[in-house]
Amino acid sequence: MKSCQVAKAGYTKGVGTDLKNMDNESVNVINKNKSAPMYKFRQIPSECQIKKLVKKILFGTHLHCPRCKSRRVYKSENRYRCRDCRRPFSMTSNTWLNNMKISYEKFYLILWCWTNNLPILQTMKITDLSEITIREWFDKLREHIPDKHWLTPLKGTVQMDETFFKKAAVIAAKDVERKRVVMRVVPHTNIGKNNIAQFVVRRVEPNSKLCTDGGSVYKKIEQIWPVDHQTDIHSKFEFGLTSEIEGLFGNMRTFIRRKYHHVTSSKLPGILAEFESNFNHPEYFENPTIFLENSLFLVPTC
Repeated sequence: MKSCQVAKAGYTKGVGTDLKNMDNESVNVINKNKSAPMYKFRQIPSECQIKKLVKKILFGTHLHCPRCKSRRVYKSENRYRCRDCRRPFSMTSNTWLNNMKISYEKFYLILWCWTNNLPILQTMKITDLSEITIREWFDKLREHIPDKHWLTPLKGTVQMDETFFKKAAVIAAKDVERKRVVMRVVPHTNIGKNNIAQFVVRRVEPNSKLCTDGGSVYKKIEQIWPVDHQTDIHSKFEFGLTSEIEGLFGNMRTFIRRKYHHVTSSKLPGILAEFESNFNHPEYFENPTIFLENSLFLVPTC
């Protein structure tokens, strides 16, 4: 509780008064101010520092118009205006932070919670925001995850398997040597050979060693794509060739349950993309600044 709020309530630090010994008016004031505006962390810079960071990421050392690139700009109230094209703009215009309704400090705190994989309920308590707001921001952050290697196929020893949700299935493969994973959501639970073949052709490099279980959907996959196909028969307690991909599915479900508690079929592709990026590029999630440096940029306009 802030000192000014304490003083209004008729309570001074060190007196040792509790709620039982205070009058009704004082108790009402304290209850009214009971919800703290936002926790303060040393990891969270000040509002001014965050603005400087965003400005540096977007404009470098010189502020310029995002439309005509002119440096002849001046400040007009809480916005900027270009002297050449006379276009008004804010610091986050032409970015995915445009029309942000919360403070920079609170946005940075949400991003800090998200990059540290804090659960939604914990983030709500820390930021003092509603569940709807937190989920909307988490959705927006997932949409702008940078992935510079999403077209790079897996190669070498690749383990592959599938797992099932209530109304969808997930096909996944892991490059054992390079520690990279690729996941694809199938909007039904009836996975066929065509789904497997399409995934292998798009995501696995030719002449790789493909390790799967003994499921019928993998039979003769080497006739469709040039791979060295090897299998584990799980009914015979063979798990040596697919142990890492099986463990990956366990980590994936723990990630979803801990951070989001539950997931709908429509949100599943985005959440799996977040998990995939966390696995493939953990450097993006070391802190909010690194994430912003790799995801925030000006979008060119006409």
